[in-house]
Amino acid sequence: MNRRQTILRSVRENPEVPVLILGGGVNGTGLLRELALQGVDCLLVDKSDFVAGASSKSSRMIHGGLRYLENREFRLVRESLFERNRLLQNAPHCVAPLKTTIPLFSYFGGLARSALIFSGISVRPGSRGVVPVKVGLAFYDFVTRNDRRTPTHFITSRDESLRDIPGLNPHIAATATYWDAWITQAERLCIELIQDARAANPNCRAINYVRPRGIEGGAVVLEDQTTGETVPVRPQVLVNATGGWVDLANETLGLATRYMGGTKGSHLVIDSPALHEALGDRMVYYQHADGRVCIVFPFMDKVIMGSTDIRVDDPDAAACDEDEIAYMFTTLRGVFPGISLSRGDIVFVFCGVRPLPVSEGEVLANVSRGHSIRTDEPDGGRAFPVYSLIGGKWTTFRAFAEEAADRVLERLGAERRCSTAHTPIGGGKEFPADAAQRDAWIG
Repeated sequence: MNRRQTILRSVRENPEVPVLILGGGVNGTGLLRELALQGVDCLLVDKSDFVAGASSKSSRMIHGGLRYLENREFRLVRESLFERNRLLQNAPHCVAPLKTTIPLFSYFGGLARSALIFSGISVRPGSRGVVPVKVGLAFYDFVTRNDRRTPTHFITSRDESLRDIPGLNPHIAATATYWDAWITQAERLCIELIQDARAANPNCRAINYVRPRGIEGGAVVLEDQTTGETVPVRPQVLVNATGGWVDLANETLGLATRYMGGTKGSHLVIDSPALHEALGDRMVYYQHADGRVCIVFPFMDKVIMGSTDIRVDDPDAAACDEDEIAYMFTTLRGVFPGISLSRGDIVFVFCGVRPLPVSEGEVLANVSRGHSIRTDEPDGGRAFPVYSLIGGKWTTFRAFAEEAADRVLERLGAERRCSTAHTPIGGGKEFPADAAQRDAWIG
């Protein structure tokens, strides 16, 4: 009998479970690990492969969120920078510093627009000059002053920038360079979160290709999509961590919610030796004329570029279309006008749905990337509360899992045993701290 059959049989024999988690992306697997380390038994199910949604289709940035400062989201930026540094510490096998350069086309541009956004007026972001960007990067450096894991920022003159980055738009005034981080294997890290959870608490189980089909007799009916068989589960708490699918999953539980306002973000993987050479060891982070922030960076011998930000109603139907491809090519020409790309240079396209909270505004860039938990208390035939995880991003998944776990622990009348702020993840345990140690470790 394989592990999958073993899990399903154990659930059928004992349907009582303290916590049922829907969704096997980074928020769901992060919560599974968090609760496992507190001694709480959990069952996590996903309707598809683990990490098949937005968690595997992001820009792979682990970042503080420089542009969030305009929206006065100082707490989110502080939290993101703290969690970025924790991932650099706890998952050095998958997360590494990333040199990032911003082309700037003026010195004072964007000050008035940034002031309007900062004051709460919803206007579309525009191009930012040297001064507002330097203020933001100074905040970055100040927040991380007691836990410096990346170099501080610096401004480079136009002439030196053009020598350093071949093909860069000659109309720039200067460039700003700072460091954030990136994750090389997002999928692997999520699987390691599941493995860590099982190692910490063997009664924490995760199974995919299983989805909820409704509530009968007070139990959540789960369907094994490989066989069509169903099994009832009786949780004390249910956590909906399905990202862009939160409202759809709630609907199967008899809840009519409108928590999500997901947007799709598309990316291209490009085979362009000229662009790869121009980038060198850095990501270029730039703003298009419409205010959308875009990125382009080397990934092995290819280049990843993106992204778009378009509302979607059905996350299952989200896909990159030809208009988005044309848009991304157009944005790149504004930064590297001498580097020509064609449709034939694309080797892969991917698209994910950001689990953003519902919003009525038209300026999607101003929708918060923070996270929150919505609670639906027991009602009628449902004897357990449903906690829906809204928003969040890769960088802050541990903090979000910690917040959700504390909510669950309080509900269960249990106490936290440990903090995970400094707990290594998967292969991060005893990972060599520097190049010399890595060389010796490899042998």
